[in-house]
Amino acid sequence: TSSHTRLGVLNNPSSKIKEDNTAIARGILTAFLTQNNSSLKSFLSKLTKEETAKSLAAGTKMAKFLIPGMDDDAFEKKYNTIGLDIIKTHQMFCQEVLKLLPGQMAVVSNGR
Repeated sequence: TSSHTRLGVLNNPSSKIKEDNTAIARGILTAFLTQNNSSLKSFLSKLTKEETAKSLAAGTKMAKFLIPGMDDDAFEKKYNTIGLDIIKTHQMFCQEVLKLLPGQMAVVSNGR
């Protein structure tokens, strides 16, 4: 709730990383990289709904879920080029540094 709070997301998938099973993870990362805070919050709320996941799994394009106020061009360019290496890097960090099991969730906090 503070303007001094920062949020980041690391992906720690439990299954093999492929384009068809990383749409939401890539969407979240892309939004963090391309959107302002107000658009980011609204988009993440929409993207993390179960019906959105089902729709994406059924073949709906990510562009359908963009919301008014987002920088659509920046999002689409980044989303189409983000690749899977960043998710693999997140997975490696989670498992090698944080010692998490594949798919295991955790909260990491670093405060003053």
